[in-house]
Amino acid sequence: MSMAEIDNRSFITTVTGPIAPEEIGFCHSHEHLFLKEGPAAKIDPSLQIDDFDKTVQELNLFKEVGGTTIVDAQPIGSGRHSQWLMAASQETGVQIVASTGFHKLIFYPENHWIRTTDADILSELFIDELQNGMYTDGDEAWPKERITAKAGIIKTASDFEGVGGHIYRLFKAAAQAALATGAPIMSHTELGRAALDQIKLFTDFGLSPRQLIICHLDRKMDNVDYMLHVASTGVYLELDTIGRFKYHSDEEEVELIIKLIEAGYENQILLGLDTTRKRLKSYGGDLGLDYLVQTFLPKLESGGVSKALIKKMMHDNPAKAFSKNILVK
Repeated sequence: MSMAEIDNRSFITTVTGPIAPEEIGFCHSHEHLFLKEGPAAKIDPSLQIDDFDKTVQELNLFKEVGGTTIVDAQPIGSGRHSQWLMAASQETGVQIVASTGFHKLIFYPENHWIRTTDADILSELFIDELQNGMYTDGDEAWPKERITAKAGIIKTASDFEGVGGHIYRLFKAAAQAALATGAPIMSHTELGRAALDQIKLFTDFGLSPRQLIICHLDRKMDNVDYMLHVASTGVYLELDTIGRFKYHSDEEEVELIIKLIEAGYENQILLGLDTTRKRLKSYGGDLGLDYLVQTFLPKLESGGVSKALIKKMMHDNPAKAFSKNILVK
């Protein structure tokens, strides 16, 4: 759609241009489609996703089962392959929402610019990627090479230490960028910890809870009461511990989602798979981007969740969560 068509309306930024919220279709709300060789892969080789053709194959699998849009959660400077995201979307027709922002510091070299750059400068960088186009470099030196594809969300992340100390500067930068652009923030939590601290920090800066997407609260089943507390703030809950049996079964995930629905939070649930190399069929993995459609969503329906509610989680909620507003003066 053209910018003229979205004046004074909500829209979603994909790597191939803006779309109206209702065009999002069936959406996975948190994936990793590419990840370059680097610090993350040294920590866990399954985090290296670096074969263009294999990822295209995986996207076509997603498309074959009715998939329309994928939100890629890899931010600038930590192995993001922005030009491949654009090219893969163009080749497959799958809409991709890309991320600017930052990840956990463990995924950056010790001398990386993300560790020392002033919050205001970082905020300008994030805004630049949202408004003018993403950079293709930045994994080592300050980014310089740009493409036309724009980021659509701001990724943030805290580890077990929460949002204080040296991490606060990064969250401040993200908050400033979100305020300036209207872009949503998708925030990583470590096993669900520090979610309320993140929300308090962002709302203190003036962001609406509806601009916030909190990830990975479903890693631990003993987080259920805490998750209900987090949901009461009005933020979106992005659940992706599906088919991750080292944490819990899919049946337990179904029970968790039903509890959220019964508590009245059906409008705040987003689903994804948080893919790694080990979870992509095209890379020899054991799940694939068709897993939600083929395996998990039927379990959810068998557990008593209606098709209408499933559509809300996979279509309607993402359409609202990943939208931003533009006002033309």
